[in-house]
Amino acid sequence: MRILIAEDDLTSRTILSALLKKWGYEVVEAKDGAEALAILCGEQPPRMAILDWNMPEMDGTEVCSRLRSEPTSDPPYLILLTARDEKESIVRGLEAGASDYLTKPYNNDELHARIRVGQRVLDLQESLNKARDALAYEAMHDPLTGVLNRRAILDVFEKEIARAVRSGVPFSVAILDIDHFKKVNDTYGHQVGDDVLVWLARVAQKSCRAYDSVGRYGGEEFLLIFP
Repeated sequence: MRILIAEDDLTSRTILSALLKKWGYEVVEAKDGAEALAILCGEQPPRMAILDWNMPEMDGTEVCSRLRSEPTSDPPYLILLTARDEKESIVRGLEAGASDYLTKPYNNDELHARIRVGQRVLDLQESLNKARDALAYEAMHDPLTGVLNRRAILDVFEKEIARAVRSGVPFSVAILDIDHFKKVNDTYGHQVGDDVLVWLARVAQKSCRAYDSVGRYGGEEFLLIFP
């Protein structure tokens, strides 16, 4: 796992970096809050960050607050490091969006334990996101053929109608129906009928452009939409 260290003091940053590398983590370093925020908002950011409270440009609490204001289903785990141990400061740091809080000078074993807790939280978060994405996919796709289901393809249809009305640009719609499909099922069985539906769906998808839509309208009928 990659961990960002945001610390303006070079000695403290070097010591913490060496410690994390010893534990097997990949380390990304930032010398101030603004640099840390840029890294965490960039492409493929570290999933965890250890932020010093007092930094130039932007302090750790502001970095936390800025990150929490961004809508995302995969927020980073933020550990705030500070010499402040008053309850008011702890509350302020957590309310700013920190996931955890550790006072300086920190105990190495405690820091390692808190990082492992954060890793478990991130793993759980990732599992929940995958489950959510799987449910969203299942809600929109036909389980047999893998193309859009009736509800999803009709939703595309309604959106294309609205877009055509607004822009004045027409689009095309086709209904694809398998002739004598009942005879296929009666003669060869429903498993072969299912194979025919899957095959036809694949042919339709391969024959369409990337931005066209293919959906199973019902039974052996498919609805194709061409913007």
